[in-house]
Amino acid sequence: MKKSLLFVVVCVLMSGALFAQRKTIRDSVYRLPLIGLHISGQLPYADMAKRFGANMSVGMPFLYKTAKNLVFGLEGNYFFGTKIHERVMANLVNSDGTITDVNGNPATFRLNERGWNAYAYFGGVINKLGHNKNSGLFALAGLGYFSHKINIYDVARTLPQLEGDLKKGYDRLTGGIATSQFLGYLFMSQNRITNFYAGFEFQEAFTKGLRGYQYDLMAKDDQSRLDVMIGFRFGWVLPLYKKAPKDFYYY
Repeated sequence: MKKSLLFVVVCVLMSGALFAQRKTIRDSVYRLPLIGLHISGQLPYADMAKRFGANMSVGMPFLYKTAKNLVFGLEGNYFFGTKIHERVMANLVNSDGTITDVNGNPATFRLNERGWNAYAYFGGVINKLGHNKNSGLFALAGLGYFSHKINIYDVARTLPQLEGDLKKGYDRLTGGIATSQFLGYLFMSQNRITNFYAGFEFQEAFTKGLRGYQYDLMAKDDQSRLDVMIGFRFGWVLPLYKKAPKDFYYY
């Protein structure tokens, strides 16, 4: 009899506890691993603007949001553009303003911007400004590495001056330590699909030329640089919990 009574009491208490702890994403802050994709449009400033124009960037972040709405994680990005302001291969240009290929014709080539960066991030979500307790003003600060170069594409492959490692004598490969900041809004919904963030990003890279010798400069390209990019980012995130129910339970 005593055991039966004890069993009933325990069941009632557990039922009450579960009912009290039945919450939704709207009124509870959850620990959430987040993986996603983002795209950015960016404008260069400082030394970066002397070499490149506007560019695009794509990247993949892996973030972890704690139960206190702190956020930390890693991300990698690849950026690219078609606006090149710096004149490279000037030593190959003839009096007609073209570069002659092996067949005696004007060579066809393209110059593009290529680069990448990677950051470790720390930040948080201020949910008082959000539509639920897992959404709101989203701020991140990061430290990482930043690299870019001028990609030279010999369309017809008729320029022996650019074969193999000879391209490295013109590509202005640059890299160095960088910092990054993001300020925007994180929207977390009741399901896995409609979760995204958007806002402004700022990157400051303290770089220098990494090639030993640039043929057109007839000197090393090892000057210190300040490369700055400012842009707008939109990203989609996928919460990595097992299930996406209307109600979440925790114990």
